[in-house]
Amino acid sequence: MTVGLVLAVLALIVSAIVWALGANSSNPHLAGRGKLGVLIALGAAVVCGASVTLVNFFWNVGQQVS
Repeated sequence: MTVGLVLAVLALIVSAIVWALGANSSNPHLAGRGKLGVLIALGAAVVCGASVTLVNFFWNVGQQVS
């Protein structure tokens, strides 16, 4: 989980740099790719951070089924 969070933060930083370069160079394609990268990195960080809670939730649901 720690490695996943570190990689998500690294991807967020790189995507923010790409977004800034695209915005400052009037390159909408590059800016759009940077925005998408930021959203994906934030989603990955949320999923990594919530992974323990998600696993415990589904474990408890599975225990109630049987």
